[in-house]
This record gives sequence, C-alpha cells and structure tokens, in this order.
Amino acid sequence: MPEIGKNSAKAWILAARPKTLSGAAVPVIIALSKSWADGNSINWIPALLCLLFAFVMQIDANFVNGYYDCVKGVDRGDRLGPERACAQGWVSLSAMKRMIAATTLLAAVTGLPLICWGGTQMIAVGIACIVFCFLYTTLLSRVGMGDILVLLFFGIVPVCATYFIQTQTLSPDVLLLSLSCGLVTDCLLVVNNYRDRETDRKAGKHTLITLIGGNAAEWLYLTLGVAAVLLAAVPLKGHIAILAPWLVRHTSTWLRMKKIRYGRELNKILGQTALNILLFGIVLSLSLILYP
Repeated sequence: MPEIGKNSAKAWILAARPKTLSGAAVPVIIALSKSWADGNSINWIPALLCLLFAFVMQIDANFVNGYYDCVKGVDRGDRLGPERACAQGWVSLSAMKRMIAATTLLAAVTGLPLICWGGTQMIAVGIACIVFCFLYTTLLSRVGMGDILVLLFFGIVPVCATYFIQTQTLSPDVLLLSLSCGLVTDCLLVVNNYRDRETDRKAGKHTLITLIGGNAAEWLYLTLGVAAVLLAAVPLKGHIAILAPWLVRHTSTWLRMKKIRYGRELNKILGQTALNILLFGIVLSLSLILYP
C-alpha cells in the first residue's frame, strides 16, 4: 500500500472502513421496504435519519474496534485481515480517542430527533446502541458473545426500530425479517473470526469460533444463510424461490471458504460475504414490495 500520512484524510477513510457501511444500510432498507409493502407511505426525514444514524454508529464501532484491538494487542504483526489504521500507525491513538468521542456525539445528535416519530423509547434504543458499541470490542466479542450482538444490532434493533418509527406498530413478520437480517449479517463475523481463529487464540481473544472450532464454524456459516432464507419465507408468503439464486451464491461462497480454510486468501471470502449481505438485502427488499 502507498505511504499514508499520519492522521491524514486517507488514513481516516481507511479507519472508517467504508466497505462495512453497506451492512449498516441493509436493515434500514429492509424495514422501509416492509413498511411500504404494508401500505404505508415512507416518511423520508426519519428514514434518512435512521440511515445516517446506522452509518455513524458503524463508523464509531469501527473506530472503537481499531483503537482497542491495537491497545490490547489483538492487531498483531501476524494479523491476516486487512491492515488497521491504529496498528499501522496511520492514525495516532490520541487522535483516535478524540474521533471516537466526536462520532459518538454525532450519533447521539443524529438519533435524538427520532424521538419525534418513535417516542421517548428511542432514547433507550440509542443509549443501548452506543453502550454496546463499546462493550462489543472491549468485552463481549472476547467472550464469545459477538454473534449475539450482531443478531441484535444488525438485525432486531435496526429493523424493528426503523419499522416502528415509520408505522408506530410491529408485527411477527417484522420480527422474522429482523432475525433473518441479523443471521445473514452474522456470516460476516463468522468468516472474519474463522480467518483469525489461530491468532485470536494466541491473543487470548475467545470468539465463538475459537470455542467451537473451524469445522463447526464452516457449518455455522452455511446454516446462517439457510436459516435467514427460511425465516424470510414467512413474510414473503411462501415465495421463497425468489431467494433461491442468492442461496446458491451463499453455498458457493461457503464451499470456497471450506476449500481455503486458512490464510489471507480468506479475505476474498470476507469480501464475497459482504457483497452477499448487500445482495440479500436488495433481493429481500424487492421481494417484499413485489409480494406484499
């Protein structure tokens, strides 16, 4: 990689990990599509605020992760994943601490107006998002609970909150969609921790994958995608065939993951999985509109 100036704009862009923003957008898009499919017109101001809040929280989480993994020695020299800004010295730790404070404040300012449409319970939702943003990296991802947080904060919370803000209601179908979204997004964490399972063990980081082992992780990856499709079949009123091509793609990615098993080449699977999540969100959203 070309030389990157310390605390430069390019360094901050890399630290923000812009490729992860699509994962933050998918739950909001699915919720808005379901609201539209249920006969509601989209209120665009809170919709855009939900999307912006999701983006800012994702960036904040990436900053927190980069800072604490560097401080705790998880981003070591033998790291297999993409290079991280703090660990590479592109962003100083002091500057990252200030930026974490700034993005956390920005998230709070962005989310606060949602009270006007979702009520004061949105305060609790926002506080939970911020608190667990920190707890994920500093504690919970190190004791095998990261996958639960992905299910909650990339599935249940954003889908249900966005839908409720639009409609003032919730339904079993919305909950199923939120679970489906959370499960498919967790595939990204699974393959990330699958790649890092050996280095995580050396660093004393106990992810779910270090606890269950590589073989079980491979089957977990496949199962998450299958379960996501099956859960989505109910809100789609049985029109599951429209997701069949996506499931074929997911299975193909799984087979490549099994074949590679170790090393930096798994970063290709990480990229494919991120694209798969985005495609799942697009296909599912369009399907909800086509089969209301």
